[in-house]
Amino acid sequence: MKVISYNVNGIRAAVKKGLMEWLQAANPDVLCLQETKAQPEQIDHELIKESGYHGYYHSAQKKGYSGVAILTKTQPDHVEIGCGIEYIDLEGRIIRADYGNLSIMSVYIPSGTNMLRQGLKMQFLADFQKHISELLKERPNLIVCGDYNICHKAIDIHNPIQNANSSGFLPEEREWVSGFIDSGFIDSFRYFNQEPHNYSWWSYRANARNNNKGWRIDYNMASTPLEGRLKRAAILPEAKHSDHCPVLLELD
Repeated sequence: MKVISYNVNGIRAAVKKGLMEWLQAANPDVLCLQETKAQPEQIDHELIKESGYHGYYHSAQKKGYSGVAILTKTQPDHVEIGCGIEYIDLEGRIIRADYGNLSIMSVYIPSGTNMLRQGLKMQFLADFQKHISELLKERPNLIVCGDYNICHKAIDIHNPIQNANSSGFLPEEREWVSGFIDSGFIDSFRYFNQEPHNYSWWSYRANARNNNKGWRIDYNMASTPLEGRLKRAAILPEAKHSDHCPVLLELD
């Protein structure tokens, strides 16, 4: 089973840049999208269907903002839209698909663009952790794919000293990722790869992508009961439909 997570920074813009052609070549069983920036009626459902996928969407109330989706070859047994926490669900940040005893979630954690949003981000992280801890009791085989907007360790960011006070690399954010992993998750990429200079997001400024001055903020976190099924994980920087690139997890 091949699962890919991808912050597309606007699904309509990504489609114009060849997203669907890439999807056919990459051929994942499940594609978790973040930052779709589209209402359901703005998405070309026929194109997705023709590509061999069922599409499920959770859009933000605010148009052109946030939004998550799951594209899947196999129709899930159940799709959960949102998490039941109003301020999170209004921004369209969580969607989950259940397949037998396996669940796959697409999450888009807020970025701390200013002090107010940073406060909301920390509230989100606390509430999200509680939600996941409860969910694991019912759905212990869980993959949480998405844009976490946090680099966990110094190896995950191109300039850790310069960015020590930047949102996305703050000590309290990094500590939250450690706590999330300790609550029963495996950072699937780091499970297989401990090499530096592996990033999933680059600023559009200063030719950052060509110089590989990036951040690894996109994850496929697998709950610990799935450890024996983990086969391969990779970052796919050759896909260029967004300022992010896709991240892959393969399971037996």
